[in-house]
Amino acid sequence: MIKEKLQESIEDRTARIGVIGLGYVGLPLIVEFASKGFDSIGFEVDTKKADAVSRGESYIVDVPSEALKACVDSGKLTSTTDFSRVGECEVVIICVPTPLRKTKDPDMSFILAAGGEIRKYMKSGQLVILESTTYPGTTDEVLQPMFEKAGFALDDDFLLAFSPERVDPGNPQFQTHNIPKVVGGVSADSTETAALLYSKIVDTVHPVSSARVAEACKLWENTFRAINIGMANEMAKLCNTLGIDTWEVVRAAATKPFGFMPFYPGPGLGGHCIPLDPHYLSWKARQHGFDSRFISLAEEINSNMPEYVIELTADALNDNRKSVNGSKVLVLGVAYKKDIDDMRESPALSVIDLLRAKGADVAYHDPFVPEVTFDHAYTIGDGEPLTNEELTDDLILASDCVVICTDHTNIDYKRVTELSDLIIDTRNALDEDTRNGSKARIVRL
Repeated sequence: MIKEKLQESIEDRTARIGVIGLGYVGLPLIVEFASKGFDSIGFEVDTKKADAVSRGESYIVDVPSEALKACVDSGKLTSTTDFSRVGECEVVIICVPTPLRKTKDPDMSFILAAGGEIRKYMKSGQLVILESTTYPGTTDEVLQPMFEKAGFALDDDFLLAFSPERVDPGNPQFQTHNIPKVVGGVSADSTETAALLYSKIVDTVHPVSSARVAEACKLWENTFRAINIGMANEMAKLCNTLGIDTWEVVRAAATKPFGFMPFYPGPGLGGHCIPLDPHYLSWKARQHGFDSRFISLAEEINSNMPEYVIELTADALNDNRKSVNGSKVLVLGVAYKKDIDDMRESPALSVIDLLRAKGADVAYHDPFVPEVTFDHAYTIGDGEPLTNEELTDDLILASDCVVICTDHTNIDYKRVTELSDLIIDTRNALDEDTRNGSKARIVRL
């Protein structure tokens, strides 16, 4: 049977691994397989990325170029834009984006395109695994029929599974090898074989009964976070209304050793997962006539946070007898989280859009992001691109207001507080020592 042959090739590491999509998920994954002795082929539609990988040059913060180059130089890792080479692989793993349309419905075009390329060059005896976050039912409702229509039979000709990616960009503590891997197949043979495969590169594998369980698992994880962040954002607004320090409240609550997990407010949700994944779950729920009200409420609160930041900014400028219109506003940090260059769905982009829509002269400083364009799904405008400005004394002094949207660690916040008149801190970037003795008026979320 196909299961025995595939498992044998996995055990002796003769199985060739193909990874479609060499982004934040695919590149770390393929490097892990290659470093563990598997011949690996990375597939990319972006020629620049494929060429960079071939040179051993990493463009992902969690993948050192030295590690990538070692895999390339050893001959264990190659990259290509030629999808006909899918036929050379015993295992094909799909790691493509799953964005939302502007209507906030799932955009399955990347999964469909990857599945189409696999079907075109598929051979009997392959294991196909989807890692891209999607709604429950995608693996067996979309991919399985696609392959079966090409004449391949599940368990006889191919195995099929889902294993959700759990990447946290910029987190040095948790990387591919030590993040537990959930695996669910559309058949028992698929689950068993996919679990065996991942056991060769990760410390812990958790098999589940079906692909749908694995798909729902990922959405539950990130919906949990989105809802709790929504509550934190709501509490931040309430605390400000009551004149209470939000961050002091959170710190105090976090001392409870049971029954509480701290979540923190911010200018809005960012990244590829948390702002998007709840929509996949609520969209699927609507197909079955279920109204997921908790998810919708959290989304409403979180998506309105950039507007709340603008309110705080406008009120603070007004107290200084200035209006947003005509003010020079310096935004510190445009990546969606600290110490990375990832701008996907970053709330800072919406903050900049809203400020410019109100007539502000906006500049930004972010040591990780050289340029910002405004063609992202969740930005409200289509303004001119901005380029990173060096954080000079003159830039800070010339600004009527500084808005901290991302709390990068290598920014000299003490200097900012010494030179600024007004700072809006949405990330609690300014600790007590930094705030003490500051001449600036500091407004915190």
